[in-house]
Amino acid sequence: MEWNVRGVSKTWRVSSVVRVWRAGRMVDPHSVIGGLRKGPGDPAYYFEGGRRTVWRATRTPDGPVLLRLTPYAGEVEAEAWGPGAAWVLDGVPELLGEADSWDGFEPLPEHQALVDAARRFPHVRVPRTRAVFEAMAAAGIEQVVTGKEAFRAWRVLLREYGEPAPGPSTRDGRVMIVPPSPEEWRQIPSWQWLRAGVEGRRSRVVLTAATRAKALERTLELTDSAEIERRLRSLPGVGVWTAAEVRQRAHGDADAFSFADYHVPRDVSYALIGEELDDDGCAELIEPYRGHRFRVQRLLEMAGIRHPRHGPRKSLPTHTPGATHRLR
Repeated sequence: MEWNVRGVSKTWRVSSVVRVWRAGRMVDPHSVIGGLRKGPGDPAYYFEGGRRTVWRATRTPDGPVLLRLTPYAGEVEAEAWGPGAAWVLDGVPELLGEADSWDGFEPLPEHQALVDAARRFPHVRVPRTRAVFEAMAAAGIEQVVTGKEAFRAWRVLLREYGEPAPGPSTRDGRVMIVPPSPEEWRQIPSWQWLRAGVEGRRSRVVLTAATRAKALERTLELTDSAEIERRLRSLPGVGVWTAAEVRQRAHGDADAFSFADYHVPRDVSYALIGEELDDDGCAELIEPYRGHRFRVQRLLEMAGIRHPRHGPRKSLPTHTPGATHRLR
């Protein structure tokens, strides 16, 4: 791994810092961090298909930042705008999976779909954003609803309460939006949450996390996955699924499998053995991959293998008085 600092540019009248990361391996930023995108209309994530350039707006301990990642042969050019530029650039290698390792991961020969996916996507790594509260806010909004509903809510709330990212618009003129700060999330009135389609149960997860944002960020100092999960799940409304989503995104945990998800255990078990299993059955099936269970999930997702869907898309009720849902 090698960094090359190209210094400061004045593109679009806004100062930016440019570095080139020589990874020593092929890196496709979108393949690595595409799971962070909340649908194709995500105001904080934009992908240019032609150049495979990724734009990402995020909030750092030093302030908002806009990051642009452009891959070339064996290296990635990283350009950042805003007060958080140095922080986000320092984290680009981890963001693109430098801390992740396939060591100890070996697909079983009887799991042909996984064998094929590992061969097809050998450069995929698990990213580490180092943005724990941001991951928790997104995961809280995504609880117990379809992806389409969650992505719409994310768009509505960011466009209303986020802030324009520092730096330029994208190639097609899109203005990127930085997600709200913890304090800004706390100031969103209840009727605006409902307008975005987020009922009280899910908004409370985000609001509670906002009051404990500093403690959440301190989990980055831990190396024990079980302890990280315990601390995340100490928040009311945070269960095994939400904690796993945060660990996948913020901590780069290659073992953080999405148990308690409506589709993931079924998708993974169907891909591996042609049979749809529940959480317990899937857990037993993927036990040989402990340490890499999220890697199994991600590779099969990228391979596009899904269990057969029957009937209309499932949408769980979110506004029914007295409704209860399994803690995720």
